[in-house]
Amino acid sequence: MVVNVIKVIHIILCLGLITVVLLQSGKSAGLSGSIAGGAETFFGKREGIDNVLSKFTTLIAVLFIVTSITLVVLK
Repeated sequence: MVVNVIKVIHIILCLGLITVVLLQSGKSAGLSGSIAGGAETFFGKREGIDNVLSKFTTLIAVLFIVTSITLVVLK
């Protein structure tokens, strides 16, 4: 029962980590540049969004590692 709950959380973290990494801008502006490109015209460039995404990526990655280790220990 507990293992199944942790597996579901692990899968959600996997999808969240993939999404957050794809949203970060890289050398070629990444997916976030293509999504927010039109919004820059109206609202201006939001420079802090990359910092927030970076911190959120770190948080999700740490939680992903914790759930991975927990699943290995419980199995």
